[in-house]
Amino acid sequence: MEKKEKKEKKSELLLNTENGWNRIDDKELPSLEAYAKEYISFLSKAKTERLAHDFAVEKAKEKGYVSVSEKEKLQPGDKVYISHSGRTVFFILIGKKDITEGMNLLGGHIDCPRIDLKPNPLYEDSELAFFDTHYYGGIRKYQWVALPLAVHGHVVKQDGSVVNFSVGENEDEPVFSITDLLPHLAQKQAEKTIAEAVTGENLNLLIGTVPVKSTEAKLKVKEKILQILNEKYGMKEEDFNSADIQMVPAGKAREMGFDRSMILGYGQDDRICSFAAFKALMDMNEIPEYTAGVLLCDKEEVGSYGATGMQSFFFENAVAEVLHRMEKISLVDLNRTLSKSKMLSADVNSLHDPNFPEVSSPNNNMPQMNRGTIIQKYTGARGKSGASEASPEFVAEVRKIFNTNGVLWQTGELGKVDLGGSGTIAYYMARYGMDVIDCGPGLFSMHAPFEVSSKLDAYMTWKGFKAFLNYKR
Repeated sequence: MEKKEKKEKKSELLLNTENGWNRIDDKELPSLEAYAKEYISFLSKAKTERLAHDFAVEKAKEKGYVSVSEKEKLQPGDKVYISHSGRTVFFILIGKKDITEGMNLLGGHIDCPRIDLKPNPLYEDSELAFFDTHYYGGIRKYQWVALPLAVHGHVVKQDGSVVNFSVGENEDEPVFSITDLLPHLAQKQAEKTIAEAVTGENLNLLIGTVPVKSTEAKLKVKEKILQILNEKYGMKEEDFNSADIQMVPAGKAREMGFDRSMILGYGQDDRICSFAAFKALMDMNEIPEYTAGVLLCDKEEVGSYGATGMQSFFFENAVAEVLHRMEKISLVDLNRTLSKSKMLSADVNSLHDPNFPEVSSPNNNMPQMNRGTIIQKYTGARGKSGASEASPEFVAEVRKIFNTNGVLWQTGELGKVDLGGSGTIAYYMARYGMDVIDCGPGLFSMHAPFEVSSKLDAYMTWKGFKAFLNYKR
């Protein structure tokens, strides 16, 4: 009897790494499935950062959010948003406490690795029409050939009018593809490294083969494509110069596995976190103690540069707009608000993949599927280069929030120490002096055209984010 008590006591001291499906209450399973269904629907619709932005703004308006420009003054319970260029947006729910006591923030990115067009993309070669492309973000180029792609366009014409279009997402629409060599002729290609086998300049999208019947046009297939674009969208070739046109994998996100326990879809890095953060805020039906905010940002995959990236002043300018409408106009008010805020930098992590065990961090330091959302104390590469590292005090706070609210979580690193590394928007937020830590589910096949996530991990991320936004400190 004494031995049994000692064994039970010892087990309570150990980190619980049991599979989450064995730990979750069966009563939660309907909620988990409902959340997964809603997330899959979002993932299938929001295939670009503009579409994700517009989806969020539309849903927020249904919940009573308005543009901050529509409010002269803000008080507890007010719901506002601030958008930049249709690609980055900040949603704020004003809390009961003075905002200079800090906010509870979640921040994820809605841009994803993809293939963009060059400024003058349309060309003809061997009586075939192509789009000349420039990839965006850290893709593995060989993964993007010989699969169906959809085209999403945002075209701004000289007169300022805008044309948005997509081709390839619906079953009755054509798709596009980047061709690859047949194995019969690929002996030399097969001798190259994976990085060399398909180059960036070879990612040319095949878009048409039919020539115009006119004998005057020199490039007859190109002319035919321009005729189609003009008829459908009023475009001429020069309009490509003022357009965002992106290629993404065609088709919807799907449940995966005989047990339907996983999700397969494009853009889960980082829309799995952005959706969880946004939904967590939209699910708040009461006025929180601390002002709650969710930041959905652009350009993370290319270093957060540009006006819509987090290296810009968008975030602090947005907070200043809010403070101005609360009659807090000093720089001290802004500094106090930012430095006393707490944030979960909502981004994904890697998982232990038994197919590639040689890259996993050993000794229980590699996150695993179905163990819950992941708290990553620090990011960076090798000797923590470029890292944002959370304080142990803040890690303890997050542990307490999650444990108190029944959130399954784990910790981990992104692989072995000297193999690589990564960064998120965490260190751009940490420069204000606020407490920040990375948090989000893990993925298989990250940055591939189709990524794999766990329904349970996605659900626990949303559950954790809700608890954090409601945290009373």
